[in-house]
Amino acid sequence: MPTWDIPLSDLDYGQEEMDAVARVLRSKWLSMGPEVESFETEFAAMQGVRYALAVSSATAGLHLAYLAAEIGPGDEVIQPALNFVAAANMTVACGATPIFADIISLAEPTIDPANVADLITPRTKAIVAMHYGGNLCRMAELLTLCRERNVSLIEDACHAVGARYHDALERPPHGTMAGSIGEIGTFSFFANKNIVTGEGGMIVTNREDLAAKARLLRSHGMTSLTWDRHRGHASTYAVVSHGYNYRLDELHAALGRVQLKKLLGNNERRRKLLYGYKNAIDSMPGWIMPFGESIETSAGHLMVAVAPTPTAREEAVNRLRIAAVQSSLHYPCIAEFEAFAKRTNKPLSITREFVSRAITLPLYPTMAEEHVNKVCKLIGETAAVGKL
Repeated sequence: MPTWDIPLSDLDYGQEEMDAVARVLRSKWLSMGPEVESFETEFAAMQGVRYALAVSSATAGLHLAYLAAEIGPGDEVIQPALNFVAAANMTVACGATPIFADIISLAEPTIDPANVADLITPRTKAIVAMHYGGNLCRMAELLTLCRERNVSLIEDACHAVGARYHDALERPPHGTMAGSIGEIGTFSFFANKNIVTGEGGMIVTNREDLAAKARLLRSHGMTSLTWDRHRGHASTYAVVSHGYNYRLDELHAALGRVQLKKLLGNNERRRKLLYGYKNAIDSMPGWIMPFGESIETSAGHLMVAVAPTPTAREEAVNRLRIAAVQSSLHYPCIAEFEAFAKRTNKPLSITREFVSRAITLPLYPTMAEEHVNKVCKLIGETAAVGKL
């Protein structure tokens, strides 16, 4: 494995996380129990929602969200082609068809409401809003569109935990948390996310019916859990629906509770680092920093720069690699994967252009300003070479 002087992401883990894990081990209760219940309660309070359901992964959360929204065979789900493949895979798992929409622009790579409007058909059951890099979609426009066309709005908020929606028109209400704007939202706690548990995720909603469906399907359609029976709240169980094992365990929940306490402070730190990147990127001819004018409202999950050309992108990647600085791409265009290539004939021209020029740079709350300066210096040298 390569050794990176500056990795793409890193953990803000310390004694608090170790103590949380030790607490669970001392309790000798490892499956879903009191830590999960507390994590759900604390997360719901942060979100300002009625229901939060911990799940084994955000992929599981998306699957449950789709099933709760009664997405099934014959339905279409409009979603961005610029996303991790989980949202599209879970659409197919439900028997539905993913319909890929383009992004707004290179500077605003979230799903384009105008393109979404053109893609809606009588078979459209839901629209997935993915808040790329921790920056919220144009939710007021998407909400209006969904209400007019009678389709569900599902939020893929895996990048946006802790971010709030800001809209002068207050549609949705100003200050509503990302993930709590549509009917149902999902979050990820994967190893590179703003809350890190390694694996795990959360579903949030204000609708009792959606929460009840997701809760039932999360654990094999069973009417009670082991923890309920252990506490004497139930003596047996019935199975009233075909479900899944999408439960979160106590160890991951305990880590999540500690990370949740650090979230807002760490997001603020991420934004400070983003401003440092912006000051440098703005001075490089032809380079674009997406959402550079709205850093203050971002969760700051990703730092992405768009190079002037695909060749410039590759030069930057190579220069960073030689200097032991890790970079990545978020994400390849889903419509170009073999598994989905036959499912779309849409041009997706802006998405494809973005993918050919975008580079994800290191960003994490424990990152030093001097590391931002080093990364920017390397990118700047690439930009200078490009002008010769």
